[in-house]
Amino acid sequence: MKRAVAVFLVVLLASSLPAFVAAGAASDGSGSTAESSQSTLDDTAAMTTADTASSGEDVLHRTTTLRHLSDQPGEFETEIEFEVPSPIVGFEIDLGERAALEEADGFETAGEGTYRWTEETDEPSIRVRMPANQTGEVGHIPEPVQFHDLSDGGEGYTFVDTGEWGIVQVPGISISARQTAEVGFEEEVVVDGPGATGGEIAFFGAVAEHERTTDGETIRLIVPEAAEADLADDPEIIVDLLGWASERLNVGARSEEVFVVAVPPTVDWGPQGVQVGDGNAWVVADSPLESPANVWLHEYVHTRQGYVDPETVGTTDETRWLVEAQAEYYAATLAFEKGLIEFEEFAHFLEGGERSPYADGTLAQPDTWSHDRTDYVKGRLVYGEIDRRLRLATDGDRTAADVFRVLNAGEGRLTGASYLELLEVAGGGEVRSIAEEYTETDATPEMWSQQAHGEAFDLQGATIEYDLGAEALTAAGESWPVVTDDDGGRVVAVPVDESVSVPVAARNVGDREGTADPTLEIDGRVVDYAQPELAAGDRTTENLTWTPSEPGTFDLRVGDERVTVFVGSSASVTVTELSIAPETVAPGDPLTVTATIENEGENPVAAILSVETPEGSVGAQSVSLESGETTTITEELRFDDDGEYEVAVGEQTGVAVVDSSPLAELDSIPGFGLVTAVVAVAVVVGAGAIGRRWI
Repeated sequence: MKRAVAVFLVVLLASSLPAFVAAGAASDGSGSTAESSQSTLDDTAAMTTADTASSGEDVLHRTTTLRHLSDQPGEFETEIEFEVPSPIVGFEIDLGERAALEEADGFETAGEGTYRWTEETDEPSIRVRMPANQTGEVGHIPEPVQFHDLSDGGEGYTFVDTGEWGIVQVPGISISARQTAEVGFEEEVVVDGPGATGGEIAFFGAVAEHERTTDGETIRLIVPEAAEADLADDPEIIVDLLGWASERLNVGARSEEVFVVAVPPTVDWGPQGVQVGDGNAWVVADSPLESPANVWLHEYVHTRQGYVDPETVGTTDETRWLVEAQAEYYAATLAFEKGLIEFEEFAHFLEGGERSPYADGTLAQPDTWSHDRTDYVKGRLVYGEIDRRLRLATDGDRTAADVFRVLNAGEGRLTGASYLELLEVAGGGEVRSIAEEYTETDATPEMWSQQAHGEAFDLQGATIEYDLGAEALTAAGESWPVVTDDDGGRVVAVPVDESVSVPVAARNVGDREGTADPTLEIDGRVVDYAQPELAAGDRTTENLTWTPSEPGTFDLRVGDERVTVFVGSSASVTVTELSIAPETVAPGDPLTVTATIENEGENPVAAILSVETPEGSVGAQSVSLESGETTTITEELRFDDDGEYEVAVGEQTGVAVVDSSPLAELDSIPGFGLVTAVVAVAVVVGAGAIGRRWI
């Protein structure tokens, strides 16, 4: 498995985002040598199969190999091998204080747990031993993780190695680098020997794998040989349930891959499940499916909470309760909808929030929680009541899942005020008042009856169908066609650093009016959306936008349609020839510049090319090329004064001679010189493109 992210850049998302969006900073694009860093959180982000940057020379490759040390329970070995591209002129890595150095090639010690590249080899490597056993918080709300065995009466494992088998968190490292140009980053994580990894979590030992792909999301259920006899149900039933939940939970933020390990129940676990990163989790193998506290579904819901990531949104103390409340509520709701539990079990599970000590706390004030599971127990009841009241207030048109989807589209910290504003937009002032009462005071709702449940949850909103509203996207004033490749997939190439307009059509095919939710998802993240009102039978097209600020291969999703978008850099397209005819002209006479453009990559490209002269850019033209395809662009130029003028397209240059004298055949005239121009080229590629996460 591989994971790839672009480093040293900040992503700019679409402008039509929730009110709590905060603006980010953009790279200045100067290409000057500068200090840049990559956070540990992003280093341990979910793995993807996205390609790397457009040229292998522009990518810092890293291969992390994990090895089980069966004769040293509680430890495992990590070997990290780099391939350093020429733009990187220096970098340091921080493995943390608990990494015990075994061997280093091309690194020197720079501090405790910190190592500096010596520049003696372009393929440095380092091998360390890492502690395997962990207890304490891990995953959703970043907190310090404790490393120790339980001989001191600790609180239960979150990761552990027994010698016979082990489940560990893939070590994250911080990288600080100096580079002379934009550099990509790619990591491959592998287990050396029996086992499996999803990039964030790794299991050591013999395993069987079960896979299901739904709506572009692949669920990988890993069943260790050591846990097979304890599994709650047939593994195919479990992976089917998770695949169904993937389709049913329409809140955006899907991962390309969800990696779930069924861990043996034979050790003293702290939680019954743990979720880490975008899509890695483990669940104790004997956790039952027929339960409102369905741990399988609980951990899956966590994989869909994109807004929890502090790199994009992140919660505050006022909204921290939402993280576990949502996971608990939707796990029980999905179990009920799937027929795994009866309403009485569902109701009993939620009504626990009515009782002390959970009911005594104020959700928006964690320091008032007298029990550390107040957000789980009272939170699920309050969240359910908000969902119920929202459905009633809108006659079934809006649900808490619609607000959840908007949370996943945001940027900036999600404050309590922001959340209340979103509820008011969705359901009006009464819904906001209900939420204020139950989150900002210690007031607690009562669990509703089965009849009341039906009155709210059996309401049917408008039935809306969504599709791509045109056969082309728009960027930089040009149309970029969506085409079908040889494998039947839909692909498009668009320019980098340009606002891309995506037409999303919504049609009300039901018999009642309601609110549509045309949504644009990029790599599972909602980047733009609209909420138009549609009468029965009406159709509208909303132009949603996204600005790809760096090269890469991206998955664009509109309703059930998926399109692969290729975005790249100027190095991705090749200007192979440049000719000027005639080479010498009189002032004011026309000359023609012809450039030959080739796509040497394996995927479609798009480019906006200009002819650069000492007087500026002229003749910007859009170019779309399939793999191996060649085309030409031409532009007519005129210069009014005698002289030699350098013109350029891409890296190709030529000289136009303007001469009004009878000695025009001479190569040059004293007193006139070349003026160098720099071409501005915006391009798009696929193979070798940088992946989807931002740093």
